[in-house]
Amino acid sequence: RCLSIKLFFLSYKLEYLLFKTSFTGKVENIAAADLTEGIWRRVALGYGIKLLTRAGHVYKYDGFREAEFEKLSNYFKNNFSVDLVEKDLCVKGWNWGSVKFGGQLLSFDIGEQPAFELPLSNVSQCTPGKNEVTLEFHQNDDSEVSLMEIRFYVPPSQDDGGDPVEAFVQNVLSKADVIQATGDAVCIFRELQCLTPRGRYDIRIYSSFLHLHGKTFDYKIPYTTVLRLFLLPHKDQRQMFFVISLDPPIKQGQTRYHFLILLFSKDEDISLTLNMSEDEVEKRFEGKLQKNMSGCLYEMVSRVMKALVNRKITVPGNFQGHSGAQCITCSYKASSGLLYPLERGFIYVHKPPVHIRFDEVNCVNFARGTTTTRSFDFEIETKQGAQYTFSSIEREEYGKLFDFVNAKKLNIKNRGLKEGMKQNYDDYADSDEDQHDAYLERMKEEGKIRENADSDDSGDETGECSDASVRCLFDSNPSASSSSGSDDDEEEEKKKKTKKAKVVKERKPRKKAEGKKQKDPSAPKRPMSAYMLWLNASREKIKSENPGISIIDLSKKAGEIWKTMSRDKKEEWDRKAEEAKKNYEKAMKEYKESAPKADKTEKKAEKTEKKAEKPEKRKSAKTASPAKTPSKSGTESFKSKEFVSSDESSSDESTNKKVRTTYQGTAALSLPGVLELHLP
Repeated sequence: RCLSIKLFFLSYKLEYLLFKTSFTGKVENIAAADLTEGIWRRVALGYGIKLLTRAGHVYKYDGFREAEFEKLSNYFKNNFSVDLVEKDLCVKGWNWGSVKFGGQLLSFDIGEQPAFELPLSNVSQCTPGKNEVTLEFHQNDDSEVSLMEIRFYVPPSQDDGGDPVEAFVQNVLSKADVIQATGDAVCIFRELQCLTPRGRYDIRIYSSFLHLHGKTFDYKIPYTTVLRLFLLPHKDQRQMFFVISLDPPIKQGQTRYHFLILLFSKDEDISLTLNMSEDEVEKRFEGKLQKNMSGCLYEMVSRVMKALVNRKITVPGNFQGHSGAQCITCSYKASSGLLYPLERGFIYVHKPPVHIRFDEVNCVNFARGTTTTRSFDFEIETKQGAQYTFSSIEREEYGKLFDFVNAKKLNIKNRGLKEGMKQNYDDYADSDEDQHDAYLERMKEEGKIRENADSDDSGDETGECSDASVRCLFDSNPSASSSSGSDDDEEEEKKKKTKKAKVVKERKPRKKAEGKKQKDPSAPKRPMSAYMLWLNASREKIKSENPGISIIDLSKKAGEIWKTMSRDKKEEWDRKAEEAKKNYEKAMKEYKESAPKADKTEKKAEKTEKKAEKPEKRKSAKTASPAKTPSKSGTESFKSKEFVSSDESSSDESTNKKVRTTYQGTAALSLPGVLELHLP
């Protein structure tokens, strides 16, 4: 027992040892005949005394000075026949040792010296594991910092004397103030679906606590730790959430559960009989419960919990979303859930559950959705600085949620903007589509240009290599030049004569994006601002004062210096900037006046260039046009640009055949060329 006030002892006829605190006036008297041992040791606040009685009770007092040891030792020896033994605590910092149970204390000893002691009367729960025992302690409301849990690893024993973990637990439970069932449960609900902690649990309702029994874990929840009860309808109108808010939370290893969330189906009914007589039910619950009840399962659980915990059940208020539900579908920390606007706060279920009261809210904000224009984000900032962002809310919910927040008189960021958007929140939903986005327009324009360029080049990239496609591309008929012509060949030539020769387009250069004008290099340059004029004049000075400074750090340093400069110093650079601006406007005016004349001269030059290009184009067209060769039928047919003809000399008709390949036109095609051989 640590006290920061002065302590003193009194003896009354040498039969009792009295202790009284001057802060509360509380008095403790210890019979002198019950004292068995007194220990003097150094503690955090100086020196202290530990007294043990025959009944196993332990009393600790500290705040003594070292010089008082001899006086107290003589006093205890002469009046109570007890030697005050000096014993120091172990301060090695080791975390392994032996555990000793003495009276109401658990002592963890390293060698012969105790490292720490735990009063077992403060233990609220003792949970055994395979080789581990977890002790949980009652919360001390008067202390800002208190021990809540400690775990001991118990190595397996080599002897056959029994399980050491079980022996450890039994020693703790024999003296601990553990929450235990005193009598039968008032009622039991079997296999209820629990979302947090996840699983199915049997819930046993006792008079002072709630016991959750699962396949792996058990939880005991005292009713004194229950803060609030919530009964919330699911958005599908077929299920119900029953939420229990806890402080302190229940623990599972390192995980803490501040909320117990049960999920019920509305169609599930139950008949419940309380394990109490009718007189006891009437006397204790005063008509809130009956011995025999029946109805929906969620109604029975909520009624029993409300009567035993003596807390009101919070339900959603008058809020209704766009779909008529009393909640809003949204996401929090990448998990989808439901946000319920209540009369005095917000609650989000289910992973992780969040409850925010209105008196904790500093401000709220409606933010644009980061991924799509069909949703928005709802941000809540608390007075402690915590921020909660509920994202992916449907745009149709905006008006309803804004009206609710505004009616609760919560502080809204950018209220003027939000009220303007509130006049037609459908416009807010489509505002991203109506608003001009220069970057988006530019990307669309570039996409169109790419599509046009790809469509122009599609003839070169089809990849078809059949005989018919080759004939179409080059508009040639290999059979027309064969020496052994037939009637079928003549008919095919007549048909193909009627077809137009396909013109193979050359690859066009990619067009430049429209709307971008080339900057005239002769145009006057824009004037610099006052800051840039000052920065150009001061850059070398800053470098000399800060040798080795980087460009980024230099710009930051310059910005800080400019902010701290007085108005008098800035006026000089503002005046220079004004003069530069006037000179720019004057030069720009002269440039615009001279610009039309330059345009006329450029147009004339373009016309003369076009006239000079026309005869050259005609000549190139003649050379590039396919050669006409007479056919057997007397008609003319076009020959391809790449045509292979056989030139047979009269001298060696029977021996040698010379093959000549002629290429006409330009090699602008990306398709492979076709080699045609015509032999008699």
